[in-house]
Amino acid sequence: MRILVAEDERDLLEITVKRLKSDGFGVDGCENGEDALYYIENTKYDMAVLDIMMPKIDGLTVLKTLRARGNAIPVLLLTAKDSISDRVEGLNSGADDYLIKPFAYDELIARIRALLRRNSTEKTDVLKVADLIIELSTKKVSRGGKEIVLSAKEFSLLEYLMRNKGAVLSRGQLENHVWDYGFEGGSNIVDVYIRYLRKKIDEPFEVKLIHTIRGMGYTIREVL
Repeated sequence: MRILVAEDERDLLEITVKRLKSDGFGVDGCENGEDALYYIENTKYDMAVLDIMMPKIDGLTVLKTLRARGNAIPVLLLTAKDSISDRVEGLNSGADDYLIKPFAYDELIARIRALLRRNSTEKTDVLKVADLIIELSTKKVSRGGKEIVLSAKEFSLLEYLMRNKGAVLSRGQLENHVWDYGFEGGSNIVDVYIRYLRKKIDEPFEVKLIHTIRGMGYTIREVL
């Protein structure tokens, strides 16, 4: 899943982006609202985390602009102000959630996952296709009762496939949602990671779950 984090406190931005990436998300970061608006309007993000007090364009104005243009991207607002009126203004402007700084990273990631569930067809912490099960909060993956160890990026790719089970996803869609602008790799990176996943979750089992749809992309489902 791909996230934009817009925060003008550079140290907080850097550590937040770093930790989200270590959790397998594709993450882009910026330090002002003008850049945030440009990024969101030109990239397909699954959600955005916006600090309210940012230079050039503040977070509330970014949010209001997005909603006025019909952009329904889930938005989590960050603020140092702990007043009911500030929270009400943010929610009335179209925010999906609100987090007061300073915050614990565990709370941030829990709120992010809650927003992603809310905007997904899958509403629980557990995703399942046939006997393949992943627990989002613990990052546990198992098939047929056997635990499977995945890298953070493998997990992120599998999560996106399973959130969209049965749908055919193009290589471009997968790359855009799992990797970020800082990605440095070959043009066949999606194919490479699909091979990694197949080796771990398909090869040891008779029923194959990841399927190639020639000329279109990949899908995960029990039967083709």
